[in-house]
Amino acid sequence: MDRAQRLAYNQPTWLDTVAAWLLALLWILPLAYAVWTAFHPTEYSTRFTLLAPLTLDNFSRAWEAAPFARYFLNTALLVAMILAVQLVLATLAAYAFARYEFRGKNVAFALVLVQLMIMPDILLVENYKTMSQLGLVDTLVAIGLPYFASAFAIFLLRQTFLGIPKELDEAARVEGATAMQTLWRVYVPLARPVYTAFALVSVSFHWNNFLWPLIVTNSVKARPLTVGLQVFSSVDQGVDWSIITAATLMTSAPLLIGFLLFQRQFVQSFMRAGIK
Repeated sequence: MDRAQRLAYNQPTWLDTVAAWLLALLWILPLAYAVWTAFHPTEYSTRFTLLAPLTLDNFSRAWEAAPFARYFLNTALLVAMILAVQLVLATLAAYAFARYEFRGKNVAFALVLVQLMIMPDILLVENYKTMSQLGLVDTLVAIGLPYFASAFAIFLLRQTFLGIPKELDEAARVEGATAMQTLWRVYVPLARPVYTAFALVSVSFHWNNFLWPLIVTNSVKARPLTVGLQVFSSVDQGVDWSIITAATLMTSAPLLIGFLLFQRQFVQSFMRAGIK
């Protein structure tokens, strides 16, 4: 069986296997180094030996060097707030684009798609001016407000809602359901894989977002984990990689553990949602 036939039957070749292993090594090596450095004394951060002693002191030192409890709380509240608002707004907008006819519908949807082509970094200055005028600087709302309306979520849900038979709308109306009841009881349950897939993308992005939170926050009360990590790279006596890697592992641990526990659900959600 030649390569074309293997691909036709979705069977990987040895080149595909080698490429997959190389990509896996590129991803796993930095993580392996971070784990090694975090669990060993500072003097072993560049020395690899099986006799190196294990320690948890790096984690305790990192926890004491920064208010991690506050950072974790801020980050959890932030991603939950953004995701909740995004899902509500995107659901209503996608339902309107998919099932209603109104003047300027195509133009409005085109503007939504244009938002996908604009890099968020381009709007940093204008967004900061807006937050300053609203008096929201150094708040969690200021971090999340520019992301409340997600064009990506609107696009995904609209495409999903368009694939739902209109006969279900008619059946719901016969039963006396209103438009909102039809949306929440028919459309939303059928689009559950899409909601799950988008939630994974949104939570991962905003958990790791750094530049905008750095610009719009000035104090510990509103800073998320990613901004809090910078305290470890601004010391005057050099960089302690053991503490930095320990802090990085604590920051990324919730996402890594969540992925390992729900890996199957993650993959199935993306496959059902059609995200490539």
